[in-house]
Amino acid sequence: MAIKSYKPTSPSRRQMTVTDYSVLSKEGPEKSLLEPLKKKSGRNSYGRITVRHRGGGNRRKYRVIDFKRDKEAMNATVLTLEYDPNRSAFIALVQYEDGEKRYILAPHGLKVGDVVRAGSDADIKPGNALKLEDIPVGTFIHAIELYPGKGAQLVRSAGNMAQLMGKENGFALIRLPSGEMRKVTIGCKAAIGQVSNIDHENVNYGKAGRKRHMGWRPTVRGSVMNPCDHPHGGGEGKSPVGRPGPVTPWGKPALGYKTRKKHNRTDKYIVKRRNGK
Repeated sequence: MAIKSYKPTSPSRRQMTVTDYSVLSKEGPEKSLLEPLKKKSGRNSYGRITVRHRGGGNRRKYRVIDFKRDKEAMNATVLTLEYDPNRSAFIALVQYEDGEKRYILAPHGLKVGDVVRAGSDADIKPGNALKLEDIPVGTFIHAIELYPGKGAQLVRSAGNMAQLMGKENGFALIRLPSGEMRKVTIGCKAAIGQVSNIDHENVNYGKAGRKRHMGWRPTVRGSVMNPCDHPHGGGEGKSPVGRPGPVTPWGKPALGYKTRKKHNRTDKYIVKRRNGK
């Protein structure tokens, strides 16, 4: 997948790049696999803003993705490769031999007309889904389950892939894209290959309006606020932070502060942290 740039017809056009969508299908999404998506604008069930800088954006429908890949021992043919506004990766519409259609995460290299399969008898090729016990050590994988049958939770965004490093005592050792080494139950499923749209990280938005279309509102620095709004605010002219280090609007350290629970029950499955410790 390539990056596309334009002639500099305006200052924002000069910097702006987009993903080349020419390989994607021109047809619209499969209507039977669409669901309405209500905007939350960063608010929780009490109506309080829990995620700042959200709101507006284009209307979109949710594409129901098959993260469980529980239809085994049956081939599925890739009908289309499509854009999904709800995620950075591309999705593939597949049709099984019995006529059922489902969306799956499209791996890098998957093409229209390819055949994918799930189950222990599937080949080790991009798009197929198998249990970790059936995947050879050293294979690159994505869409990994944390609990058997729950559906993929790890390694789902564009260009990501993990590597199966070993298998021992009912667990598979996986190196995640962050560098973390983690144990996962050997009965969990994963898909083979790297997630599609690998150039996603190289796209330059070029102008603020593109972020507004995505539902992101402007972010304001704490140092230009008043003291009642942010710990960094106040002072005459440009002022330093006035603390040992930068903090959040609620006074918590903003750099290098661990937010994971100190006694998390899943700590025992993490062999090596992403920071190398």
